Amino acid sequence: MFAVSTPIVALTMIGGLMGAPKTVVQQGQNPHLRIFEDVVSLVMGAYVEPVDVDKVMDGAMKGLTEGLDTSSAFLQPDEVKALDSKGDLPAGDIGLTVTRQFYLRVLGVRDGSPAARAGLQTGDYVRTIDGRPTRDMSSVLGMRLLRGQPGSKVSIVVIRGNTADPHTFDLVREKLAGDVVQTTTVNGVARVRVSSFGPDTAAALAAAFDKLAKDKTAGAVIDLRGTADGAPEDGVKAARLFVKSGTIAARGARSGDPVKTVAAPGDGAVTMPVVLLVSIGTSNAAEVFAAALSGNKRAELVGEPTAGVAALQKLVRLPDGYGLWLTYERYLTVDDKPVPIHERGLMPAVPVQIPVPGFDELPPATDVPLTKAIDRLKAGK
Repeated sequence: MFAVSTPIVALTMIGGLMGAPKTVVQQGQNPHLRIFEDVVSLVMGAYVEPVDVDKVMDGAMKGLTEGLDTSSAFLQPDEVKALDSKGDLPAGDIGLTVTRQFYLRVLGVRDGSPAARAGLQTGDYVRTIDGRPTRDMSSVLGMRLLRGQPGSKVSIVVIRGNTADPHTFDLVREKLAGDVVQTTTVNGVARVRVSSFGPDTAAALAAAFDKLAKDKTAGAVIDLRGTADGAPEDGVKAARLFVKSGTIAARGARSGDPVKTVAAPGDGAVTMPVVLLVSIGTSNAAEVFAAALSGNKRAELVGEPTAGVAALQKLVRLPDGYGLWLTYERYLTVDDKPVPIHERGLMPAVPVQIPVPGFDELPPATDVPLTKAIDRLKAGK
């Protein structure tokens, strides 16, 4: 009876913390909860060998949150303590941003980082971190384990495509360079590469486009492929440079009207034609930035559908030190019929598949997606 009632009490508590109607979570009111009771009873009484109650219940809670989205997670007490620890994360980094998809999956790789130099790519699966399996690991914990003091080492086992061919990478953490906006010229067109979003990215973009305007540049491709880190608000701040009027961003919760961020006087200072190059790793701040420009008809998207990782999470504390890392708001598109970006992503106007070479293969000699974006810009579309 204890084994059966414990998860029901926990679910009721979580429902109360979220403000869910009591009729949804009370025992006997939801048919899925009755089935859950039966499953727990059968596992405890009829499984081939005695089971560890704590392990079974932890697995049940993990499964419950994994059914929500890739960001929400049921946290163990040590993970909650790590989130509670004061101060910033250690300065040492390898340049990976990960999400959860069976294992931890790489969303983005920071340009010039140890991970980039080692050849890691968006879509790679991280199977272990320093020998610790990631199969049941939250992305919150995974990101913290990848960080450390500059000069320290971390060993990760990576799968790409063929699961029978894992590769081990021994990387040295370092303090990553702050130069996240770089401008080059390709076929007579400016390519503005944004490898990371942060509080200073908007200023760096403003400086880059100011120089391009002085050089009489006709247009630019903003390359957001694999750009995955940064708070969504950093993307909103950067979008203000390009959007003169209308809604720049919108986010919605379970109830109530969406919270909108609208353009203010002085916004939209950059008037140069731009095209955005995106990929399955474009997420978080970069995804919100892309949604702002595409939704306001300020720029077209070229490349792959974006990652669909654009939401806000908070820690809900549970008894005995456990916690729930819960998505409570998600960003929306800003077009006439707004829909959530989170878990859906943005569809490019010009779809182009971005190839992923194997571990021992060289990248293509021609950057086809970039060429397509340049052609689109030159065509004046």
